[in-house]
Amino acid sequence: MDDSGSTVPRRQLGRYLRELRENAYVTVSAAAKELEWSAPRIWRYETGQVPMHPNDVEAMCRVYGTTQETIETMRALARETKAHGWWHSYSSAIKDWFKLYVGLEAAATRIRKYEVDLVPGLLQTVEYMTEVIATDHPQLSEGERRAKVEVRLHRQRLLVRAIPRAPQLEVVLNEAVLRRPLRDRSAMVRQLEALHVAGQRHNVGLRVLPLSAGVFRWAQVGTFTTLEFPTDVREPEPTTIYMDGPCGAVYLDKAHEIQTYEDAWRSLSERALGVDESRELIMAIAREMTDEA
Repeated sequence: MDDSGSTVPRRQLGRYLRELRENAYVTVSAAAKELEWSAPRIWRYETGQVPMHPNDVEAMCRVYGTTQETIETMRALARETKAHGWWHSYSSAIKDWFKLYVGLEAAATRIRKYEVDLVPGLLQTVEYMTEVIATDHPQLSEGERRAKVEVRLHRQRLLVRAIPRAPQLEVVLNEAVLRRPLRDRSAMVRQLEALHVAGQRHNVGLRVLPLSAGVFRWAQVGTFTTLEFPTDVREPEPTTIYMDGPCGAVYLDKAHEIQTYEDAWRSLSERALGVDESRELIMAIAREMTDEA
């Protein structure tokens, strides 16, 4: 089984169930009352946050008055949501809201990321991620921090996998990311060198937004990730914008939301350095840090 795991079918099933409910003109509260469930339970199902038992899916479909053929289709999709991706073995090291992202990331064919403050997790060295994790989670034991490092290293494998084909990763890094050092400056130099190497991979495009670039459109959006999925399937997963913070995550997939972030990405791309210029700047900053160390 590939790493796409259960996330995509869960989200697809959730969207189908929401559409069936809305087409039947049934509100969440009315459905919850009929099924003798809580409204949050239906919301979790419709947003793909949890796997569903086929019997629960059938119960919802019957409330919405669907055909038997639709019920069987929805039951089959529910069975797929039980499949586990590799990240489930690290459940204590990954927040529930981030598990959804890890599954989507693994299923994506193209990942675009604008990063304001940190080197993206997919391109971090062990030294870099270790300091970031220790800084963010000082209360964790050494073993718990190590588990988080293992999760991040496992995520990085998708960039070199053969089957399914590795996604295309396009990154725009704010220059401040490169100039914000680790406590160990030599470790930061090694991170910069690793970025230089990563930028030469056939499926990685790494560009730097210089501090001199000025303001770009929707500059207030901060760090965001755009995930695109295979289109050669009957029900393709929609392009999704992802943002997170210490308390949770936001997933956007409505057309006007996608367009806003596409505008921001286009503006960023117009102001970012080219790939070759970006690599030159990365190594210039690495040399500066080496001289200062």
